[in-house]
Amino acid sequence: MSDRISDLPLDERPREKLAKLGPGALDNAELLALFLRTGMKGRSAIQIGRDLLEHYGSIGSLGSAGVDELARQPGLGLAKACQLVAAFELGARAAREQLASTPLDSPEMIHRTFSPQLAWLRHEKLLVALVDTRLRHSGTIEVSAGSLTETVAHPREILRPVITRGAYGFVLIHNHPSGDPSPSRADEHFTRRITEAADLLQLRFLDHIIVGRPDRGREAYFSFREAGIIG
Repeated sequence: MSDRISDLPLDERPREKLAKLGPGALDNAELLALFLRTGMKGRSAIQIGRDLLEHYGSIGSLGSAGVDELARQPGLGLAKACQLVAAFELGARAAREQLASTPLDSPEMIHRTFSPQLAWLRHEKLLVALVDTRLRHSGTIEVSAGSLTETVAHPREILRPVITRGAYGFVLIHNHPSGDPSPSRADEHFTRRITEAADLLQLRFLDHIIVGRPDRGREAYFSFREAGIIG
């Protein structure tokens, strides 16, 4: 097999294939090759794309890798690593824009909105999503980024942007890097503290969603409202 895309039949080259059949006709490695553009000695851009997918296991895991880590992968370097990170960030922003006019009125919708940026992170991140009176997303604030196992934030750090930005209500979202969204005792204690503080200040606390990854017999998220911890 040739190690150059230019040696492939014309209808098998990623760029020509996309132009003729659309992006859905390309597999993940071929889409990655369009960003990489060139390969390295002995490996085409498509083969490097396949190597990356094999190394990371999924597009989601690849998308969570940072520039420094990607730049160390064979066939990449700083410029290509930056291109990939930018592509994943544009995809995440486009997804959020499409959902901006949709009310965050259910755990499923909240999960769908924020899981692309959280589900594959290797550290915990806590976000506050602000909503207007129609429960439409009006802004997101990153409160903290923690270790692999714990995110810590004081209630005042959660509620300050809700108050200063005049939001009608808010949602908390954080991820579990293990992929298991089951709440810990610390998660439950933290949620109850936020509930008490929000009630005191008459702020609407809609839900706290823990983002994980679906697995056999396991949901992709946990909702504290569905569990009855938030009334």
